Amino acid sequence: MMMMIMMMSFITNVPTVPVKNLNGSSPVHPALAGITGILMSAAALPVCLTRPPKLVLHPPPVSKSDIKPVPGFGHCCRKTTKKQARKGKTPEEVVKKYLQKVKSPPEEDCTICMEPLVGPSGYKGPGVGPVSRAESVGRLAQCGHQYHFQCLVAMYNNGNKDGSLQCPTCKTIYGVKTGNQPAGKMEYHVIPHSLPGHPDCKTIRIIYNIPPGIQGPEHPNPGKPYTARGFPRHCYLPDSEKGRKVLRLLLVAWDRRLIFSVGTSSTTGESDTVIWNEVHHKTEFGSNLTGHGFPDPGHLDNVLEELRAQGITEDDGLTEK
Repeated sequence: MMMMIMMMSFITNVPTVPVKNLNGSSPVHPALAGITGILMSAAALPVCLTRPPKLVLHPPPVSKSDIKPVPGFGHCCRKTTKKQARKGKTPEEVVKKYLQKVKSPPEEDCTICMEPLVGPSGYKGPGVGPVSRAESVGRLAQCGHQYHFQCLVAMYNNGNKDGSLQCPTCKTIYGVKTGNQPAGKMEYHVIPHSLPGHPDCKTIRIIYNIPPGIQGPEHPNPGKPYTARGFPRHCYLPDSEKGRKVLRLLLVAWDRRLIFSVGTSSTTGESDTVIWNEVHHKTEFGSNLTGHGFPDPGHLDNVLEELRAQGITEDDGLTEK
């Protein structure tokens, strides 16, 4: 009897050992987990069987009366309807605006055409006229990288032709960069629920809606239809001071048509479809199983860095009303 009492006391003091995710979604193979559970039971060890966490994409239902404007914002919706007007009379004039003349080009290659800077440009395509030898090479004023003038004009012609130029070496942006995001609508408001990792504040919900349409001259295949899968897309930010800062800059990015683009989906491989444009959003509300949810302590800083790479800085947010 004493032996049995001692054994029961030993068993009750043994910590519970979890055997998780028997459906095969974890590194523990279901068969191995099952065998482990049987052996532990045979040894009179307690076994805790747990289910995998559930994907929570959306918040609990919210009534219209609970949806509030984002503090400090005098609006709750933004639309884009057409391509922004081009700036600059000609591509040559746009490029010259950002260049300094180079009298003696260095003994190195132009990283656009991979031909020596001391020689002519390797570009032979249409849309670029002849230039004098004195103007054949230019230095970008801010970053100092040097290229054939004709190569920069050709690069500009192959881009969005919006009056801006981006250094192909260091990605420094000259002018105001815009994208080819199709027409659509961006809504944003506060809902009375907290995100994981942000228990002390409510949540900013952003709803993007872009319908399918026909590609314009700024898109990969003008005149061809494009699809728009998964819209409306719901995204989330904490309703904190930093979350509102990110929202202000996302509004700038939306106005500059930089949130989405038309291209090939990295998820499905579908071409001629609306895709994200290198500014990450969180689309999971109450979980982080796909990496697109919370908690994620570095998310807001990462988004600010991604927006900076698109030429959008905190100074731009100061002018956003």
